[in-house]
Amino acid sequence: RALAEKLLQYGAIPLSFSDSGGFVYEADGIDLAKLETINKIKDERGARIGRYIIASATAQFNEPSNDIFDIPCDLCFPCGAMKQVDDEEVIKLADNGCMGVIEGGPSAVSCSARKLIKKRGLMFGPSTVTMTGTAIAESLGKKGGDDALKAECSRIYQEAVATAQEFNQRGDLVSGGNIAGFLRVANVMLSHGAV
Repeated sequence: RALAEKLLQYGAIPLSFSDSGGFVYEADGIDLAKLETINKIKDERGARIGRYIIASATAQFNEPSNDIFDIPCDLCFPCGAMKQVDDEEVIKLADNGCMGVIEGGPSAVSCSARKLIKKRGLMFGPSTVTMTGTAIAESLGKKGGDDALKAECSRIYQEAVATAQEFNQRGDLVSGGNIAGFLRVANVMLSHGAV
């Protein structure tokens, strides 16, 4: 839900939310007021997302089909379980006009689905790169602001791109992010004499 709030700040329109009980879909999008209602249902009442349909006259629960990946979208931000997005989901997303998948949860896209994303020409933001934003935002706190967060995320992205290119993996943010992270840890261990 924090991701949806940030997307709203940048002018994007979230269409759906899911949890272990299913998903809700708002054809005209979820605005800040609807997001606040969802937060209240989830945080204060501890209820499943399906309870949201009681508060909204336009929301659909587990529709238009029983699969959230059937909903046409520009970008998909899976924030759930590991390997939530597999080949079948990528095919549905691409066929419905989705332009990219950005992991909002750890390894939400399976390895085979990553390959298919690349093959189908979709953008891909791996969790090894995208989830650093959360850690940065927490370390900056409220004093940091969006400009500091944007600068740091841009630095990480550029480092992942440059590292991927350096290791003959041009354009592969998964490899670039993983290699850059490994090198960072290895260099710290070397500086402390651990290796």
